Amino acid sequence: MEFRSCVKILNEWDIVAVRQLGRNVAKELNFGIVDQARITTAISELARNIFLYAGQGQICIEKIFKDGKSGVKIIAEDNGPGIQDVRKVMEDGFSTSGGLGAGLPGVKRLMDDFDIDSKPNEGTTIIVTKWLR
Repeated sequence: MEFRSCVKILNEWDIVAVRQLGRNVAKELNFGIVDQARITTAISELARNIFLYAGQGQICIEKIFKDGKSGVKIIAEDNGPGIQDVRKVMEDGFSTSGGLGAGLPGVKRLMDDFDIDSKPNEGTTIIVTKWLR
């Protein structure tokens, strides 16, 4: 039973919509309140990055099942300018938007698996997973 739902990120309301979708999927998978908050925070950060840096993109949320475990996979994709220095943006405290710089390192800490692929002038794909404990 595969479930995958995507939300195009074109404006700030789409960030709200994809957060809500993520919370609903996390609830359906029986994640606790704390993990639901972790998942929605990660989604929010990924969606905000798409909106701020790429202008538009999409976030897909999947229910995943592997080795008797269930989890949620979040795929954030855009065709924006890409990240010039992935190592740099993965440093705590680094911010290009004047924000707190919790961004992608924060997302990595909130989730169990984190993978980023970014090519300058082509775009960025970030895939994160949270497993139900």
